[in-house]
Amino acid sequence: MLHQTDNLLTVLYLRLSREDENEGDSNSIVNQKELLLRYAQEHGFTNIKIISDDGYSGVSFDRPGFQELLSLANAGKVGVIITKDLSRLGRNYIEVGKYSEVLFPGLGIRYIAVNDGFDSDDLDGNELAPFKNLFNEWYARDTSKKIRAVLKSKATSGKSLTNNAPYGYKRGKEGKPHLVIDEEAAEVVRRIYQMCAQGLGPAAIASALRRNKILKPASYRYQTTGNYGTPTDVNEPYGWNQRTIGLILENEVYLGHTVNCRTKVISYKDKRKVKVPKEGQIRIENTHEAIIDQTTWDIVQSIRANKRRHTLLGEVNKYSGLLYCSDCGSSLSLLCKKSKGGRIGFECSNYCNHSYRNQSGCSICTPHRIKETQLDQIVLEEINKALYFARTRTDEFAEYINQKTSAQSRKELNAKTKELAKAKHRSSELATLFTRLYEDSVLGRISEDQYKMLSEAYTTEKRELDAAIPDLEQEVERLKESTSNVQRFTDLAKKYVMIEELTTEILHTFISKIVIHEREKKWGRNSPQQIDIYFRYIDFPTCLDRQQKLNEMATETDE
Repeated sequence: MLHQTDNLLTVLYLRLSREDENEGDSNSIVNQKELLLRYAQEHGFTNIKIISDDGYSGVSFDRPGFQELLSLANAGKVGVIITKDLSRLGRNYIEVGKYSEVLFPGLGIRYIAVNDGFDSDDLDGNELAPFKNLFNEWYARDTSKKIRAVLKSKATSGKSLTNNAPYGYKRGKEGKPHLVIDEEAAEVVRRIYQMCAQGLGPAAIASALRRNKILKPASYRYQTTGNYGTPTDVNEPYGWNQRTIGLILENEVYLGHTVNCRTKVISYKDKRKVKVPKEGQIRIENTHEAIIDQTTWDIVQSIRANKRRHTLLGEVNKYSGLLYCSDCGSSLSLLCKKSKGGRIGFECSNYCNHSYRNQSGCSICTPHRIKETQLDQIVLEEINKALYFARTRTDEFAEYINQKTSAQSRKELNAKTKELAKAKHRSSELATLFTRLYEDSVLGRISEDQYKMLSEAYTTEKRELDAAIPDLEQEVERLKESTSNVQRFTDLAKKYVMIEELTTEILHTFISKIVIHEREKKWGRNSPQQIDIYFRYIDFPTCLDRQQKLNEMATETDE
């Protein structure tokens, strides 16, 4: 076997991870290099090539230096590979054993780990190598566990786990970890939220920022700190995109909160990152000064929670995501006519969707149709009435709302609690039925076809119930914790005297949803039609046919 010739390389491979730095200077790249050069000189190895991976974990072999070494080895250019010890090659005992005992010898390459006394030419002297590799992997696992514990401790204390401050903020003086507002960038953040509240989507917002030559976050960071933080195209300093806008619009850091552990690595061996569900994240409120107020945040999240699509007239309708059918619960779809005046209305999406038909071929719902101009007039009037009550008769308004909210909340809570209990009982019942069904099949009491049919039906029903139960539990908890936030509504009301025009921002500021009922005579244009308008922070609808008390208050004049 050829181990060293003049035309074959002796590769001195060096590796240092961030975790290895904690052990001191003995594992530093400089010290590894000195040790291996001295060893090569003392043992007559020539044609030296040094390859290193600085800052790379040993559990993964997808390192640039190691991949270069493999390319040279597979090309037949390497005669000897030398590392300080087996852990420098890696900390995955299976992979290290594969390279040191199978792949390298198979390519005619001699592998030496100096401090561990490992030499692939000395088959009798390498009995302990598998145990050393196993201990090296245990060390990597233990180190990873300790690092996770430290990070979790920092996360629960409210400290940010990232080195770079989020766009709109900067680190405190003398490198302190707390965040302080960077007014220049914060003004751009406020502008982004304001444009979204006015009905613009991320793509339109990004386009506006590009036109106005606003530096994108990475370029702004480089200009102010000299650090990009992430790779970026320096030739496009104003290259805002909708993904960046979307991330800004959903980041609770702008509310003054810190949310840590939003992603995690799959394992200490697999460093790919995956998203962590919200319930697994660590959220600490009021850790720094907010850039965006809660009201603006709520408006933006309400708008973004619903799909926004353009009408035939080229605009995004301001009612998008707010209108619902009282009978089937589906959203109302736009009715557009690209004609003079652009007459637009709404109707039940299940009614106009031809794929939703019963066995007779008829729609499963009715039109629930209403013109936008009529809806504008009604909603604008109701908003102004509510604002007037809250602003001028705060105590009376609060008393009335609290009475209505308490009754409505109790009714909804009782209904959801019963629904949840019924779902849990049926899920438990199905598990018992499935067990009995299996026993009947084994004992021959039912045929195989019967077993298959019933088991599929039970499995489908249980899967649907198990998927619905968490949502029901969440809704029950929300109803238990919900209270009428009259003060918040009155604070909003005091900012407005009289609203003259409905906009996307106004609608999502005051309205959570609007439920449209069918007319008393389905096709009667002049037939009465009930509309339930749900205001934000109040949690019950003002129904146009049942709000006599509110109407009486609205028509009163100050005496």
